[in-house]
Amino acid sequence: MKRFEIVPNFSEGRRQDVIDALCRCYREQPGSLLLDFEYDHDHNRCVLTAVGTRDALIDATIAACRIALREIDLRQHEGGHPRMGALDVLPFLPLEDATMADAIEAAHALGQRLWDELEIPIYYYEEASLGERRLLPEIRKGNFEGLREAVKVDPSRRPDVGGPELHPSFGASVIGARRPLVAFNVYLRSLDIEVAKAIAKAVRESSGGLRNVRAIAIDTTAQGSVQVSMNLVDVDQTPIYRAYEFVVAEAAQHGVSVSHAEVVGLVPLGALLAVAQRSLRLRGFQPEQVLELRLAQQEGEK
Repeated sequence: MKRFEIVPNFSEGRRQDVIDALCRCYREQPGSLLLDFEYDHDHNRCVLTAVGTRDALIDATIAACRIALREIDLRQHEGGHPRMGALDVLPFLPLEDATMADAIEAAHALGQRLWDELEIPIYYYEEASLGERRLLPEIRKGNFEGLREAVKVDPSRRPDVGGPELHPSFGASVIGARRPLVAFNVYLRSLDIEVAKAIAKAVRESSGGLRNVRAIAIDTTAQGSVQVSMNLVDVDQTPIYRAYEFVVAEAAQHGVSVSHAEVVGLVPLGALLAVAQRSLRLRGFQPEQVLELRLAQQEGEK
């Protein structure tokens, strides 16, 4: 059976009843399993992780978007995280026997249904891209407000499916297919958002920083700090610890220290084992030394 992981990001992180309703769509849909959900008041965003069959995940997302269409109005939405849609972004990640080609097909099928059934304009990104427009930050440039105006005058900014303008309240969604990434945030002992912006610029690949790192600054002063928010799109090439150490070093250049860090959503075990190996200076460490992994291996061989 071909299964996928999806990570839908909805532009709602403050109303518990809406978040619960979105989660139920994935929890109650046969063939879908909700593994995790996280939300944040300052970002005003919730990130869900679900696994299941293609059709089950698509059906669950259609149901969730019906709720989002009713409950989330980007004309009234405020939050620190960039966004262009009530369902802002949703990638398909192939699992088990599924291939990247299967994930691309699933992404395109979902995008078409969202337009056909709910009139939500769709952009495709990463492996599901239809052309040169592949990267999420490029597609989302200007956020809902800027993109809403850009599509009226610039044909290159218009959706891949539907449109040509955005939905008045929902905006547009970005659907894609990709490999796993790690959403990793570092909080600074500072209230100066300009310092966070300078560090984010230094660490992100597009500004000449670390490869496979995308970063922005988020104003989380309500929590007594500011945040460098990163997506690590290939932790095999750029491990979590390298991004963390880079931010620590850059912060020191500004006379600032790091308060703490967080992982948003699920993370591959190998990414955390690499951090443990680095932090403890382990020599010759192998994943098979992890008790739970050894047990799972033995049980799988029975």
